[in-house]
Amino acid sequence: MDTYDDDLRTFEAEGAAALPPPNEQGYVGHDGARIWYTSHGSGPPVIMLHGGLGHSGNWGYQVPALLDSGYRAVLIDSRGHGRSTRDARPFTYELMASDVIAIMDELHLDRTALVGWSDGACTALIMAMSDPARVAGVFFFGCNMDPSGVKEIEPNQILDRCFHRHAEDYARLSATPDQFKAFAEAVGLMQRTQPNSSAQELAEIRVPVAIVHSEHDEFIKREHAEYLARSIPGAKLIVLPGVSHFAPLQRPKQFNDSMVAFLKRVHA
Repeated sequence: MDTYDDDLRTFEAEGAAALPPPNEQGYVGHDGARIWYTSHGSGPPVIMLHGGLGHSGNWGYQVPALLDSGYRAVLIDSRGHGRSTRDARPFTYELMASDVIAIMDELHLDRTALVGWSDGACTALIMAMSDPARVAGVFFFGCNMDPSGVKEIEPNQILDRCFHRHAEDYARLSATPDQFKAFAEAVGLMQRTQPNSSAQELAEIRVPVAIVHSEHDEFIKREHAEYLARSIPGAKLIVLPGVSHFAPLQRPKQFNDSMVAFLKRVHA
């Protein structure tokens, strides 16, 4: 349906929809951390990278759409998020991108499409720059690639509800359930200081990219999304009307239709 959870009341109370049973799941030890993953379905692989402070279960409304369209969904809890652990080093998008490559190696995935949300989108585009041979395409939703793209954040109930859900999920899933405050501060430091990709670096990207922006995104400027679409060769700008930074939860069908259409172009 077109409208699902615009105010995130359902997400705060219950989280996203439960993921379907996995074909396989487990941990991969990589560079000081244990990275958790799960794989669902069969067909061309699509790696789903969630946003900052979240976890792979936030994709609960997207995985069924991928399976129905004939794709294999691979979900990863980013380093320090969800069930994945981390060491004492600061978070970096490059380090998280290397974790994704480690999961791909574990699953014998030579090349895959990436769907990224917020921090996950940044990680995906970093991979497109650093390991283009492994990336079939990037569906880049709701993120900046340099500090100029970030809005001045104005607190509101939607952000509060999302933060509350993230805190509860962290306490339930994490190996360090009492450390959410320190975790959130460490992620926030990364977000304030990274990434810093130049226009020249963006212009060197050679994989298919969709720059997806929500009409009411709380964090990312519309003009920054337009700049990314102009700077990346062949990139397409997609604007999702009526939703915010949490479009995959608010109006899943709208998000899913755009995501699947992109994947079909990548795999045509």
